[in-house]
Amino acid sequence: MQPQSTPSRNKVDSRITSPVESPDFYQLDDLLTAEHKLVRSAVRDFVRREICPIVEDYAQRAEFPVHLVQKFGQIGAFGPTIPTEYGGGGLDQISYGLMTQEIERGDSGCRSCVSVQSSLVMYPIWAFGSEEQRQKFLPRLATGELLGCFGLTEPNHGSNPGGMESNFIERSDYYLLNGSKLWITNAPIADIAIVWAKNDQGKIRALLVERGMEGFSTPEIHNKWSLRASTTGELVFQDVKVPKENMLPDAFGLKSALKCLDQARYGISWGALGAAMECYEVARRYALERIQFSKPIASFQLVQKKLAEMLTDITQAQLLCWRLGMLKNEDRATTAQISLAKRNNVEMALRIAREARQILGGMGITGEFPVMRHLMNLESVSTYEGTHDIHLLILGADITGIPAYK
Repeated sequence: MQPQSTPSRNKVDSRITSPVESPDFYQLDDLLTAEHKLVRSAVRDFVRREICPIVEDYAQRAEFPVHLVQKFGQIGAFGPTIPTEYGGGGLDQISYGLMTQEIERGDSGCRSCVSVQSSLVMYPIWAFGSEEQRQKFLPRLATGELLGCFGLTEPNHGSNPGGMESNFIERSDYYLLNGSKLWITNAPIADIAIVWAKNDQGKIRALLVERGMEGFSTPEIHNKWSLRASTTGELVFQDVKVPKENMLPDAFGLKSALKCLDQARYGISWGALGAAMECYEVARRYALERIQFSKPIASFQLVQKKLAEMLTDITQAQLLCWRLGMLKNEDRATTAQISLAKRNNVEMALRIAREARQILGGMGITGEFPVMRHLMNLESVSTYEGTHDIHLLILGADITGIPAYK
């Protein structure tokens, strides 16, 4: 397959690769507060300024732009719903969703970094930690001085985290931790890890493991075709001595870990929507400017069909996210409702990315446009934080009262 020639590429407006105004066919902005719009605008400007110009180069090199960590802290992207007394933003769930939407319009890997820090590191410390742990870690995590990761998935236990083999034994003034975790976002550069492991009675607890503890290592996973601008690795524990004050005192059992995943999956539902918006806008603009048979390809029925279906899917997902955000603001969102949103929106975003790639033709596979990068990234988003099929079974169990995955 031969890419189109340079002259054909030059006819396409270079602004196509920058985030633009959100499609808002049902005037959902009317449902947002002035604060919501201000948050969205600020993060959108940040993404256009700091992520879009560099992310393709980092993705091609399979490298995470680590300098963004402190910049995320500066704009309040870490822990936006955490109370201000702990360094968080004290914002509502809609604001958090809009943040992840805009960041994923830039790149899923960047949004993954933010999601892990906010929902899987700061949230469990705030929800299950001691006051001393909150004061010690949360303000530094909020600024990006510290970066964290979440250790649940293991080499032999992905969709069944309850089967984890990582374990710890109580000693006089510490816990002796052994085991490993796999597919951990931020692991190779994280300063702390929230690690879920079983005690000698088989009960699951959460430990704060800090970089530098003897026997703790974080090898990086290479050769990824997806989330290439994100850093992913393992957590390996070989007789790691974890001080007793590093146990999260109120984290009991797998249900506590799943509460953290609910927070992350909620953000993912908004993030996937952002990736879909970006692919749609790139395709729409390209179709208006790409000339074939002496007219823009946007004039052809099949292209208009694709764009109309994209906009329909995005509008439905926007309504779903907004309603779910309102339920979360009222502390009424259920795990099954969050699963529905995560599953639906990621599937929708993948569909839109594939259609956008078709509209762009040969240019759709190049790094001059973000579509193929989004498409590859979304393949991972479809799998992590609960696979596409597992979320289907979570819904099935909620509908019937019979869990089919046990």
